[in-house]
Amino acid sequence: MRSKNKAIIFILCSAFCFTLMNAFIRLSGDLPFIQKSFFRNSVAAVCALAILRKDGIKISCAKENRLAMFLRAFCGTAGLLCNFYAVDRLVLSDASMLNKMSPFFAVVFSAIFLKEKTTSFQVCTVIAAFVGSLFIIKPTFSNMELFPSIIGFIGGLGAGAAYTCVRYLGSRGEKGPVIVFFFSVFSCAVTLPYLIFNFVPMTLYQTVMLLLTGVFAAGGQFAITAAYTHAPAKEISVFDYSQVIFSAIFGYFMFEQIPDVFSILGYFIIISVAIVMFIYNNRGSDDKKTSEG
Repeated sequence: MRSKNKAIIFILCSAFCFTLMNAFIRLSGDLPFIQKSFFRNSVAAVCALAILRKDGIKISCAKENRLAMFLRAFCGTAGLLCNFYAVDRLVLSDASMLNKMSPFFAVVFSAIFLKEKTTSFQVCTVIAAFVGSLFIIKPTFSNMELFPSIIGFIGGLGAGAAYTCVRYLGSRGEKGPVIVFFFSVFSCAVTLPYLIFNFVPMTLYQTVMLLLTGVFAAGGQFAITAAYTHAPAKEISVFDYSQVIFSAIFGYFMFEQIPDVFSILGYFIIISVAIVMFIYNNRGSDDKKTSEG
């Protein structure tokens, strides 16, 4: 299977896992966003360590990649905390829209720092997918408070920068579980001091919900790390919007949320763009192989 096709499958799996993560976050109730973040990444760290031990992978990073590894962990943690902060303080659709800026930042940062060329067609498809997402989330900026909005926007920027670092590290031989482990441990270390002094007691139900949040967050993190190590952001970022489709399905069955006609139109746009982009990318690869042959 081509690396690009593998990347698409991985990013779809990631979207599915992150949808479940968000569902369990909502089910965990009224807890500090930093506490939720700690549980999310502590489980991911344990899962990453287990995989590293099982596969006999050394927990190390090449000297020339350490800065990128730190930036991945720092930007990823900042993006996560900002997103959780925004979700707790804004209308969920508004916070989701701001977080969905991450694929666009990933494309921009990849073009600037990794020198990955982006065609006008790929730019248009990503923009079209973004327009589709607007039909679904229907943001109302007039009702948003300025500070949480800025924080949510920074969260999308941080996530996009983190994914760009993942692409860089993967292209230089760093293993996905190592990248996830460093990020998860870094995030736990950053949030632990707050947890020590401001821990909110949880019920058994809330604990289980947060553990499940961590499990699916780990699955999503491994999948998206694998995706961005297999293909450039410009070729796969549009598929990250499949999370909106999964969210609609789980929202209906778990929270009895029924999408309106605008949301359905958004689903149609996103799926259409994803199919067109997939065909375009594969045709381009086939044409290149034919010319080389």
